Amino acid sequence: MRLLFLFLINIVFYFHCIAQHDSIIIVDEQKIIKGNQQLDRYLPLIKNKKVGIVANAASLVNKTHLVDTLLRHNILITKIFSPEHGFRGNIDAGEKVNDTIDNKTGIPIISLYGKHKMPTEKDLQNVDVVVFDLQDVGVRFYTYISTLYYVIKSCALFNKPLIILDRPNPNGFYIDGPVLDTNYRSFLGIIPIPLVYGMTIGELALMINQEPMYKPTDKSADIQIIPLKNYTHNMMIKMQSVPSPNLNSWQSIILYPSLGLFEGTVVSVGRGTDRPFQILGHPKYPDTTFCFVPKPNKISKNPKYANIKCCGIDLSNDEYLYHHPKKINLQWLIHFYKTLKTKTFFDKNFNYHAGNSTLQKDIQKGLNEKQIREKWTKDIEKFKTIRKRYLLYE
Repeated sequence: MRLLFLFLINIVFYFHCIAQHDSIIIVDEQKIIKGNQQLDRYLPLIKNKKVGIVANAASLVNKTHLVDTLLRHNILITKIFSPEHGFRGNIDAGEKVNDTIDNKTGIPIISLYGKHKMPTEKDLQNVDVVVFDLQDVGVRFYTYISTLYYVIKSCALFNKPLIILDRPNPNGFYIDGPVLDTNYRSFLGIIPIPLVYGMTIGELALMINQEPMYKPTDKSADIQIIPLKNYTHNMMIKMQSVPSPNLNSWQSIILYPSLGLFEGTVVSVGRGTDRPFQILGHPKYPDTTFCFVPKPNKISKNPKYANIKCCGIDLSNDEYLYHHPKKINLQWLIHFYKTLKTKTFFDKNFNYHAGNSTLQKDIQKGLNEKQIREKWTKDIEKFKTIRKRYLLYE
């Protein structure tokens, strides 16, 4: 059953991609010159100033952390602001992060995923300028863009210039999914954009800061973007860096827009294995051709179905990665819903991941993928019109 299912899905993808895949270029991350690598562009902007850094473990300038790089250039860093997973990137998903001191540098770390998610006026005391360097993955429910939203709001309210060191969007080659219904606004989705929005962190920052319907406050922040070099929006980026602990491969990052939706269901996405967000499974999945056993580890302390055998599908080497249809895959979600036949398939978080209550209801009603997608079309086209005004890259 599983093999037949995957065969049929791949056939659909193959014929869909014949017309589209020529426009996608698969590029290694190292080919892109990131904002943080262009020291000559931003060091003059922060020299002799007190600097606050929004960063995590992936904030590397080549192989050296941005904080260490700036200290070597005699930049005064007074605060580090950390997102979900913490500054060193070793905190489990959803786990609150406390304020602390960086052991290596002695710099205070202010958590933006603990007591509060927006830098306070007190947090920004002794800070002249904020530098933002987080690797986004281009998916609305990936919380780093919510951190971006609140940093922009804070800088606007408290008159702090913001420098964004732009980074490539590995899923920036397409736009898809429902636009957020603001009734489901949360840290998993702050602004009404599609689930996959096709913008870099710098482009998104400009839109948040300037577009009336997205602005977090009436006042705009003073934002400067250090743009990428060698990047366009027809690139699928093979990431070598790890943006967060469970997105530990380029395959997991490309699959994340589709598999991230399963976080709001009874299906395991492989947390507690060496292939998170590359495999799907459940203890009652009937086909036992592919199985795995999630186990607690450093980055998944209590994974779903810990120490219980789960069976399902392995997508880590699937042709989907190389013949991407430029859309979210709903077939996997529909397939597991129909196969498991449980009334408790969706949990309370699913609608916050989806950004509405419609997707869950449509799957429960038995609508097919085409019928579901038709409901997204008008909102996506409206978003694309707005998006064009803030693009920095072709």
